[in-house]
Amino acid sequence: MEIGTDGELLRIFIGEKDKYEGRPLYEAIVEEARRRGMAGATVLRGTLGFGKNSRIHSAKVLRLSEDLPMVIEIVDKPARIESFLPDLDNMIQEGLVTLEKVRVLVYKHSEKDD
Repeated sequence: MEIGTDGELLRIFIGEKDKYEGRPLYEAIVEEARRRGMAGATVLRGTLGFGKNSRIHSAKVLRLSEDLPMVIEIVDKPARIESFLPDLDNMIQEGLVTLEKVRVLVYKHSEKDD
């Protein structure tokens, strides 16, 4: 993406135990975004949260096996995000997906990191 361009932030809220074709859903989403050449994706693991059913998910020591919240953020051009949405809808069985406009201020990378 170019500096100063308008983009979109796709934010996906799912559970750590969610699967897609037998694999962790968050991994499948990020790998699909990378395969499509999207600008970038990040997965964040929550320590506490609740969703539509209001059940608390927590990372307390005695509850390490809980289904913790996961947030995947993907930033790219609106057209690329739009083309990803139908496949994303097919991958997600439970969760929340939001979309917001962003302005790209800095986007740098080094060839040696690839």
